[in-house]
Amino acid sequence: MVQTASAMLPLGTRAPDFRLPDPAGKIVFLHDFDKAPALLVAFICNHCPYVKHIRSSFADFARRYQSRGAAIVAVSSNDVAAFPEDAPAMMAEEIKLAGYTFPYLYDETQEVARAYQAACTPDFFLFDRDHKLVYRGQYDDSRPKTDRPVTGADLAAALDAVLDDRPVPAEQKPSVGCNIKWKAASAAR
Repeated sequence: MVQTASAMLPLGTRAPDFRLPDPAGKIVFLHDFDKAPALLVAFICNHCPYVKHIRSSFADFARRYQSRGAAIVAVSSNDVAAFPEDAPAMMAEEIKLAGYTFPYLYDETQEVARAYQAACTPDFFLFDRDHKLVYRGQYDDSRPKTDRPVTGADLAAALDAVLDDRPVPAEQKPSVGCNIKWKAASAAR
């Protein structure tokens, strides 16, 4: 298991636009979330042990914050030729198994991952109501094969602050996870 850290996109960056399909083919746009007081974009995948480690907690986290009005969307950008377990058909199964209540989108071209400077799974990007980046980093301090509980504390503190119109905590630790599985041609860019 190789650890890769977030690239830490600069705070204040506007949310890069996207137009991506879910596994059923429904297209979801960034502007679908324009009225939300907060937007969380999570880069995840099906096979990564780091994502599996937080999966059930993140599903609960999403339900809790969606009930408060936050918009949450997940994106899988991995090369499915090399990692077929991350293909859209398998994403549809993962939605059911994990109990995801948010759109889980497929970034076939990997252009969205590049625009967000996503580096690993999971990688979290939290935007305020104006779609300006206020948090990027880890879910919490827990990692696979550690005794630290999965709490989502870091991301929750940031999202609570946005929803309560308070400043987001200044200390932001990079997320750590599996590297995004870039396609050979796009990795050379």
